[in-house]
Amino acid sequence: MKLNQGVEWALHCCVNLAWASAGEPISSGRLAELYKLPPAYLNKQLQCLVRAGVLQSVSGPRGGFQLARRADRISVLDVVLAIEGRDLAFRCDGILANCPGGDAEEDYLRSCIISQSMRQAELAWRTELARQTVAGIAQSLERRFPQARADSLAQLRASSDGRD
Repeated sequence: MKLNQGVEWALHCCVNLAWASAGEPISSGRLAELYKLPPAYLNKQLQCLVRAGVLQSVSGPRGGFQLARRADRISVLDVVLAIEGRDLAFRCDGILANCPGGDAEEDYLRSCIISQSMRQAELAWRTELARQTVAGIAQSLERRFPQARADSLAQLRASSDGRD
């Protein structure tokens, strides 16, 4: 399974937004600058998160994006589905119906061993992503890289103050 690069971008941005103070929106331009990403494309990813209820967009000169709910209530799966969509990765087309002995009336989605295996794997993958939260990732990053939060926020705030 291959995920869009926007998933990585969105998750990193959500971690930074989790680190920001409540009521402190961060512009997509500042986030793009932090990661050296194309601002327009990153903004599109962030808008997907707004439509999914993961982020809120704040308008005005000091506007930007902020988390729509607490970081411990935003799963990695929420972010993945916002960027990738809700469609399943594997789609059974029921090609067994075309084989000798196949039955056009059979529900191969349910009876095909390959379909069952792929659905079980996807369920396991989605279950694991649902267990992981933005808050958990942020905490793990802070444990592994104690300065990550302070450094990221300092750079985001410096660029917003025109001191970059």
